Amino acid sequence: MNQLKSREPGSATLPGTLSATLRAELIDFRRDLHMHPELGNQEFRTTAALKARLEAAGLAPKVLPAGTGLVCDIGTRDRGRPMLAIRADLDALPIPDVKTVAYRSTVANRAHACGHDVHTTTALGAGLVLAELDRQGLLPNAVRLIFQPAEEVLPGGAADAVEAGVLDGVGRIIAVHCDPRVDAGKIGLRVGPITSACDRLEITLDGPGGHTARPHLTTDLVTAAARVATDVPAVLARRVDARSGLSVTWGRIEAGHAPNVIPQHAELSGTVRCLDLPAWREAPDLVHAAVDEVATLHRAKSTVTYVRGVPPVVNDAAVTELLHDAMAARRGPHAIEDTEQSLGGEDFSWYLEHVPGAMARLGVRTPGDPRVRDLHAGDFDVDERCIEAGVELFTAAALLDAAPRP
Repeated sequence: MNQLKSREPGSATLPGTLSATLRAELIDFRRDLHMHPELGNQEFRTTAALKARLEAAGLAPKVLPAGTGLVCDIGTRDRGRPMLAIRADLDALPIPDVKTVAYRSTVANRAHACGHDVHTTTALGAGLVLAELDRQGLLPNAVRLIFQPAEEVLPGGAADAVEAGVLDGVGRIIAVHCDPRVDAGKIGLRVGPITSACDRLEITLDGPGGHTARPHLTTDLVTAAARVATDVPAVLARRVDARSGLSVTWGRIEAGHAPNVIPQHAELSGTVRCLDLPAWREAPDLVHAAVDEVATLHRAKSTVTYVRGVPPVVNDAAVTELLHDAMAARRGPHAIEDTEQSLGGEDFSWYLEHVPGAMARLGVRTPGDPRVRDLHAGDFDVDERCIEAGVELFTAAALLDAAPRP
């Protein structure tokens, strides 16, 4: 058996474990990012910090054309063989950090509440470890790091990164996403869809307006808005396969300014989520038709703005197996759990429109802690032992993927 190809649980044959010094450095790096969160397409400080550390390791990272995010190759391509790419996302969320830890965000109403600081740090750590292995002649094929901006901004920075050529020469791509339901030191895996499609929906309804004493002489726009809010999801539920999980959920409804005036204008905003790719492709036409049908029934003029977000992340079976083998080699099969498909969206899916890949759920919960610090919440935090587990996963996957195949 090739040394780098070992599939034995907890195998010690794979090089590339973290030193105590690097482990401490990565925790400090993550905390620095956590203290200085930046929103999508504004990650200039984060990009500069990554660039400086990678250059200090003798690497040559290249900043993406928009000025944030970067790409960095490690090692030498083996006779034109495609590379494995490791992707991380950089941006934070526009919410306040309500924790009391020493590394709490220093920026008002900005927080790394989705764990992108962890994703970034694990990819950086993997890059530093793989660079050292390359210097020792232990990296059989080149690996590419992709640090992508604006994951939280629909339709996601991944599409811009792909357009910039980050997948040129890449054969497969992997990533992780923090999961507060999984213990630190473990990962969750699933073949097939692991996240859902997520699009944004904006609807305006218009009518002549009038007096609330005479709704029969005008368009009762508030009632029309209420019927759109309730009936459109119901109509869609009967026009697509229930297994597709297509759902519309409203986040904002606005209409009117006075209790005795029927307004002339109403607005609804929400999201469209979908579990499978075929239904996602049909969703815009289905939503337009359902809104028009309900609005017309109530004599309201409707305008639908359907903003494409992201398709589902659909994990490739072979790449998921690679992640399984990588974690098993580092920590044994007990460190791997099955995971469910999430209704959340992730723009990692755009890479999978071009190359096969897979995303793992990275456990960030302190073992035994009954609390669940959910994603996108101001108190979100992680057990920082997850960083080492993520680095081990990425480095083992790179070595197993790069090793000669039978």
